[in-house]
Amino acid sequence: MAADRLHALLDEHDVHHEVTTHTRAVTADRLAEAEGVSGYDIAKPVMINVGGQLAMVVVPGAELVDLDAASDVFGHNAVRLAMEEEFVDVFDDCEPGAEPPFGVLYGIPTFLEEDLRARDKIVCRDGTHTRTITLAMTDYLRLVSPEIIRVARSPA
Repeated sequence: MAADRLHALLDEHDVHHEVTTHTRAVTADRLAEAEGVSGYDIAKPVMINVGGQLAMVVVPGAELVDLDAASDVFGHNAVRLAMEEEFVDVFDDCEPGAEPPFGVLYGIPTFLEEDLRARDKIVCRDGTHTRTITLAMTDYLRLVSPEIIRVARSPA
């Protein structure tokens, strides 16, 4: 089950991208290992709940979302990680936990970590745990138009 909407979007906009198949990788660390790239090249979507509304924050796979920083950015005290049951039905063409970082395709506001924007290319899931898409950051920015924020931190 690949994110059909994602593949259609890339094709519709004639975006050059590579699709790679690898062994099943559930975590961002395993995904980076399977792809032979740095965790900082992985675009990891993290679903958060901001005052009762879903939002997607895309951070490097090697980093985490700092909820205190997110609370500051969003100007709301009620910022928390979203529970899978809050969003799994929204991504109806994806395997649970394999959502691509294209919230715009699912009606979800998308925010991009500033450090990830500096990468030339990104690697992300295509809606499965066994395939990825590699595309230029410039194409990602053009298609998604995410708001650029700073909320990532290295794991302790």
